[in-house]
Amino acid sequence: MPLGATWDGQGTNFALFAENAEKVELCLFTEDGVETRIPVTEQDNLNWHVYLPAVGPGQQYGYRVYGPYNPEAGLRFNPNKLLIDPYSKSIAGDLKWDDALFGYKVGGPKEDLEMDTRDSAPFISKSVVIDPIYDWEGDISPRISLYRSTIYETHVKGFTQLHPDIPPEVRGKYAAFTTEPVLEYLCKLGVTTIELMPVHHFVLDRHLLQKKLTNYWGYNSIGYLAPHAAYSSKGVLGQQVTEFKDMVKALHREGMEVIMDVVYNHTAEGNHLGPTLSLKGIDNQAYYRLLADNPRFYMDYTGTGNTLNMMHPSTLRLIMDSLRYWATEMHVDGFRFDLASTLARELHAVDRLGAFFDIIHQDPILAQVKLIAEPWDIGEGGYQVGNFPVDWAEWNGKYRDTIRDFWRSEDSKLAEFAYRFTGSSDLYQNNGRTPGASVNFVTAHDGFTLRDLVSYNEKHNEANGENSNDGESSNRSWNCGAEGETDDPVILALRAQQQRNFIATLLLSQGAPMMTMGDEAGRTQQGNNNAYCQDNDISWTHWDKIDQKLLEFTQAMTQFRKDHPVFRQRRWFKGVPIHGNEASDIGWFTPEGVEMAEENWGEGFARSLTVYLNGSLKQPNAHGQRVTDSSFLLMFNAHFEPIFFIIPDKDWGVRWRRVIDTHQEGFVEDADICGPGEIVQVESRSLVVLQHVD
Repeated sequence: MPLGATWDGQGTNFALFAENAEKVELCLFTEDGVETRIPVTEQDNLNWHVYLPAVGPGQQYGYRVYGPYNPEAGLRFNPNKLLIDPYSKSIAGDLKWDDALFGYKVGGPKEDLEMDTRDSAPFISKSVVIDPIYDWEGDISPRISLYRSTIYETHVKGFTQLHPDIPPEVRGKYAAFTTEPVLEYLCKLGVTTIELMPVHHFVLDRHLLQKKLTNYWGYNSIGYLAPHAAYSSKGVLGQQVTEFKDMVKALHREGMEVIMDVVYNHTAEGNHLGPTLSLKGIDNQAYYRLLADNPRFYMDYTGTGNTLNMMHPSTLRLIMDSLRYWATEMHVDGFRFDLASTLARELHAVDRLGAFFDIIHQDPILAQVKLIAEPWDIGEGGYQVGNFPVDWAEWNGKYRDTIRDFWRSEDSKLAEFAYRFTGSSDLYQNNGRTPGASVNFVTAHDGFTLRDLVSYNEKHNEANGENSNDGESSNRSWNCGAEGETDDPVILALRAQQQRNFIATLLLSQGAPMMTMGDEAGRTQQGNNNAYCQDNDISWTHWDKIDQKLLEFTQAMTQFRKDHPVFRQRRWFKGVPIHGNEASDIGWFTPEGVEMAEENWGEGFARSLTVYLNGSLKQPNAHGQRVTDSSFLLMFNAHFEPIFFIIPDKDWGVRWRRVIDTHQEGFVEDADICGPGEIVQVESRSLVVLQHVD
């Protein structure tokens, strides 16, 4: 122990778990590919290990693991295949696709049952020994509570690849996030937390490369402790680790956190016809879920061919060691777990108190970082929004669907909208969680961008080469009167207004808002709602085409949320009167200024309401200090016609001023004072915010 390659300043210890192996060889490689095989003879606690003096950072290596090749019994040992160390902290480059990477004879009459004897070493990526020493210069995590967070989901390459003001050699790399233009942009945007799409080292799919496409998103991991090598601007082996740390340190200095989108539910080795790259050849039975009655085949809850075996202690250890490594050695502030329901499956059903969650809750390091679940997978019973344990937040898919339906004027119950806007207490309150458990989003990497959400009724994924059969068909989108690009000024104005509606609603809702890269600037994917394979200008941010007005509105909204704690509550609204006052912490009104009655909540045709938020409650913050704020009236009108709203009676406030109007391109200055009983015209499909004036 520890597993992996550990350099101590004088030599390197190599350790590999392989429970069912009969023999293991450590293979060292020179830069020109010359291989030296070293028998690993020491074995303790199912770990094979050897210490090599004078072997240090930059050394490329891999393993050859011997044992039976018997796929029908779930055994896929093949020493002809060089294997990537699962604990690699650095991996040298992309693999070169060749049939030799497969453990069986590709195209043979026996499918995967006949072992292939060709050597895969010339084609596979190599593990690299690293120097772990790094000067963090006193780096400290910002440790921003979820209810105060504004998350920005971004892609390392796509965000900066076209940025004209950063050096060409670092565009699309980790180092780009250390440059002044990028840091200044993120700071002005007002986000607190950068959520990176997958940066574990991943494999570019063969079938995509054959179509001149690629795995742009990166949900195809092969190294859970190694930063993806292609995102490094440094040519020296192992230096992507240093560059990643430089990025984290730079973002921390600006007060921003870094969280990682992690893919622990499957690997790039696919199903029984997939390649043998690492775990499959090291110990297939231990690492993967196999069919109990036919272990030749894999359980697939992910749609990618395989599912990691969370019931095996060594698989759990690999994931936990990976998480702890990124939190402690790489200073990452949290994780978003892709298809997290898969991690909860004990036998077949999703068990939210499964071993994985038990272990995390008991871990003194991981219990303190952000843990965010994508609470679904494709298996039966996989949709688990609201069912994850205490200390976990979730991507709230119900928030996305409800807010999309509301602003496209679909018939839906206002009660659903009210729950989502106030943090989804129906999902998270009963199990002891707070509003921060709800990660609210309208768009994410998977689906339309915000601009496309208001520009397309249908997906347009022709560029993916699958006849647009890929991607979600039910997008809850509305093109505002024309499909795709148009010169119609009326439609363009409505689309701009709808984007402001979504951004304003997101940033005024309780919970943790998440924006997607480029949504604040009008980024389009030309109607492609599944751009996973488009590593090109379809997916990249076009810095020369930024919607400046929308960007300025978004910047103002994030600042508005930061300035007013009433929109980011630590605790749930109670909806009861304050002692000595008739007003409650929250109130709901019809456009006529009358408090909502029970029957109003069930009116499917109703698309308008007023929300009162009381800022004078003096709720304590995380340090016990009493916090006060202004009170606000939010008037939502998703109707296709203007509506005259009436300000509620004086018990709720006597002097109000309009501060936000999404029909008027956002923030309003020097608006007239209005009072109880007065009429406020709210234009069709718009939101007006009134602030109480003392």
